[in-house]
Amino acid sequence: MIDDYNTLEILGDAVIKLIFILKLFKVEDNILRDAGDITKTKQHLENDETLSYIAKKYFFLHKYILRSKTQSLRGTHILADVLEALCGAIYLDSDKDLKVVEKIIVSRFYQDWNKIIKSSRIWNKNRLIEYLQKQYRITPKVISDFENYGTDHAPKWIARRPRIMNRDNEILIYLPDNLSSEEYKTKKEAEQDLYFKIYQYLKGNS
Repeated sequence: MIDDYNTLEILGDAVIKLIFILKLFKVEDNILRDAGDITKTKQHLENDETLSYIAKKYFFLHKYILRSKTQSLRGTHILADVLEALCGAIYLDSDKDLKVVEKIIVSRFYQDWNKIIKSSRIWNKNRLIEYLQKQYRITPKVISDFENYGTDHAPKWIARRPRIMNRDNEILIYLPDNLSSEEYKTKKEAEQDLYFKIYQYLKGNS
């Protein structure tokens, strides 16, 4: 029996990484055929921010961690570490069965799979610009407009009317007027979603 928290954390980290890589190789998406994309996506899935998000949303682990009243979990990797340790413990208790860990813990990632994947670095501005450079032999500027359909306390940002411009602010590629993001709490999230949709549109029409 292992009762050392750090050992369980290390084991759980390895188990999660193995399950993720096996899952990503099964993803039927042309975007993820490239080994570099798979690596970047795996890194995003297993980073502290994503692990903490799953730990809090689905397992409410923040309610079971003993800490002082003034100690905050925000900005720390405590939740991520606890989730990894939990995965390690389940792996051992299940007689080292990866499918059990996947069913109990990792399957929760799949419920938000598209959201997590689209927010990863492979959909960001640099990725889109790299694609434009390769396909169109240009180094463009990608700009868009932002509109808030919510309130200051509960914003609902939408990025719309994207334009791909050259250095002289001339339009290089015309995009549909109705191309826009979904609603998000921050401009950054809306922008990421719009970049993803531009990327999909261009690939579908190339």
